[in-house]
Amino acid sequence: MPKRGYHHGNLRQALVESALTLIEEKGPTGFTLSEAAKLAGVTPAAVYRHFAGREDLIAEAARQGYEIFADVMQYAYDSGQPSALAAFEATGRAYLAFARKYPGHYIAMFESGISVQHSPELAAVSAKARGVLERAATELSEHIPPEKRPPPAMFSAHIWAMSHGVVELFARNSPGTQAPFPPEDLLETGIGVYLRGLGLIEPDS
Repeated sequence: MPKRGYHHGNLRQALVESALTLIEEKGPTGFTLSEAAKLAGVTPAAVYRHFAGREDLIAEAARQGYEIFADVMQYAYDSGQPSALAAFEATGRAYLAFARKYPGHYIAMFESGISVQHSPELAAVSAKARGVLERAATELSEHIPPEKRPPPAMFSAHIWAMSHGVVELFARNSPGTQAPFPPEDLLETGIGVYLRGLGLIEPDS
C-alpha cells in the first residue's frame, strides 16, 4: 500500500491516516506509534504533540469513523423515506456497506477495545449514529399497541446486534468461516423474521 504521508501541514490527520493503514494491515494492537510516525513521514517525537499514546490515536480514528458512519446511516435512512420500513431496512444495509468501505475505521470503532466513553466527542458522535437507528425503529413501530411495543432503544439494539453479527461472522473474511448465503441476504432475511415477529410486516412479505 502506498505511503499516505504528511501533507499540507496537517500532521494530526496524517497520523490518523497512517494509523488507519496500519490497523487494516496489522490490527489495532499490531503497530507502534513509531510505525505510525514513520508511515506519516515524521519522527516519533512529533506524534506526542498531538496524541498521548496509541490509544488516543486509535480513538481519534474511531471518532472520525463514527462521523462517517452517522452520515452513512442518516443518508440510508433518508433514502428510504417516506416508507418507514424501507428507511429502517436501508440502515441495516448501510451497516454492511460501511464495514466494507471503511475497514480501518470499523476496526477502530468496534474491534479495538476503545470505549465510546474515551472522550466526550467520541461518546457524542457514537450516540448520534445510534440515534438514527433508534429514530427509524420508533417510526416503524408507532402503530404497535403501546403494551406490545418494544422500547425503541431495545428494538434498534437488536437490529444493530444482528447487523454487527453478520458483519463479524460473514462479511469480514473471518478465518474458517464460510458464509452460507451472501451477507446482505442473511441480514435482510433476519430483519424480516424479526419484523414479522413484531407484526410489522405480513407473514408472506
